[in-house]
Amino acid sequence: LDIICDMMIHVGFEDDDRYDRMRRFEWMDIDRIQSARCMVVGAGALGNEVIKDMVLAGFKRITVVDMDGIVPSNLSRCLFFRETDVKVSGKAKIVAKRGMELDPSCSITGIHSNVEDVVDWDYDLIIGCVDNLKARMHVNAHAYHHGVPFIDGAIDGFIGKVQVIVPGGPCLECTLNRTHVELMEMRFTCTGNGEAFVPKKASDITTASIIAAIQVREALKLMSDKQELCIRDILYYDGMSGNMGIYTVPVSTSCPNHRCVDESDNNSEEHG
Repeated sequence: LDIICDMMIHVGFEDDDRYDRMRRFEWMDIDRIQSARCMVVGAGALGNEVIKDMVLAGFKRITVVDMDGIVPSNLSRCLFFRETDVKVSGKAKIVAKRGMELDPSCSITGIHSNVEDVVDWDYDLIIGCVDNLKARMHVNAHAYHHGVPFIDGAIDGFIGKVQVIVPGGPCLECTLNRTHVELMEMRFTCTGNGEAFVPKKASDITTASIIAAIQVREALKLMSDKQELCIRDILYYDGMSGNMGIYTVPVSTSCPNHRCVDESDNNSEEHG
């Protein structure tokens, strides 16, 4: 009788599985999500929220890159940071440590470095949470060159945007204009280590939470091989009006990333 009882499924057995509710989405590939090797660039307000959502959603193998340290103004927007972290810790290391406290089965590596110094781009997915255009373009170029899906997020006060870049589609550089070029050398860092002085901008946790949630939701689609469900072009969010819309972005014929891919394909055909 005891053996039979042990074999019986107990009431509420579904709740023993951490990912039971996610498995109820028929298209969700939990195994793929857990095995995917991901990089998150930026560990500020947006990066904190992205890591939190990724860990809770089942991503297990994450590298987070950020060059900055922690200052008091970070504490109102970054759930992983504590008073004791201020001025003594790098953002990436703390986010990695505290992220693994949410789920000890995760492996999160924090790299305290400029993204320009990163040499390993062998990832299944890259999520951008940076606050300056130069770093954003650097990640975009490497992701596109290596054929890695890239989900870029940005926030400015109550405004936010998300762009999903996949091989063959429009990338961030396709959207550049003259104003962007003028901003390229500016760095919007909390610690003031930038190449140019830039006044601080308004920022709040609610916008970061919304944009990060959208980024991770798109990551779940990509890693579940549901690219057709992903956001097309650019999604803009306006927290003041509550409006959200998607705007078309064409592939730019002058984009160097696409020219490089086209030239590579042509060379392959010629040698073939």
